[in-house]
Amino acid sequence: MFAGAGAKRPEDEMSYCLGIKVAEGLVFASDSRTNAGVDSVSTFRKLFVFDEPGERVIVVLTAGNLAVTQEVVNMVDRGLAFDDAERNILLVESMFDAARVIGNCLRTVFDRDADYFKAHSSEFVASLIVGGQIKGERPRLFMLYPIGNFIEACEETPYFQLGETKYGKPILERVLAPELGVMETAKCALVSFDSTIQANISVGPPIDLLIYRSDTFRVETRQRIEENDPYFLGLRQHWSEGLRRVFTGAPDPQWGSADS
Repeated sequence: MFAGAGAKRPEDEMSYCLGIKVAEGLVFASDSRTNAGVDSVSTFRKLFVFDEPGERVIVVLTAGNLAVTQEVVNMVDRGLAFDDAERNILLVESMFDAARVIGNCLRTVFDRDADYFKAHSSEFVASLIVGGQIKGERPRLFMLYPIGNFIEACEETPYFQLGETKYGKPILERVLAPELGVMETAKCALVSFDSTIQANISVGPPIDLLIYRSDTFRVETRQRIEENDPYFLGLRQHWSEGLRRVFTGAPDPQWGSADS
């Protein structure tokens, strides 16, 4: 998908990243698998935190070409050295401004490299989820596109997905609601990840999970969930058995039966 001639290269990645906004706070999760085929699998972090405890928490999730997303995160990190709200996300006044600064970093890489990608029959693929809270405003969540523009989550669309989205989407659509607590939301996110992992070999643990509770201005929980994590394995078993019970208890179709 990312490299020319249908080949994957080690610097390319498939991902699953998820950001969810509920009334109680925000939940972020990402896998950490980067692969160029089943025989070449590496682990790279895709969840990044920029914070000032008591003032702001800003979380960034990345998906796409690893070389591009790593450079964008490094540009954001280098910007922290400047006393300039146009470059330093710890100085901006709103999460909208933080998304704009990060989007500008992504656009800088796009403007420089997009033609080179095209010349090598490769697509410039990089997208980000940015969320958090800055003192004086509510928690907010954004999705950034490859050219640096972005949209914001709303009550009708309370979550964003990146990468391999289709397998983990049904549980989100059925379960998520504004009144859901952050711990229940985290549980929903992990079921979404398990569904994706079961269906697609390019996504896998460790899973990085972060929970932020509104108006605390600190990260409440940051957990790396390995493949043998007891809670995750128990949740997987509980969910699978529950689905089988519901399926078995569902009425059979009556088409063509002797009683129809």
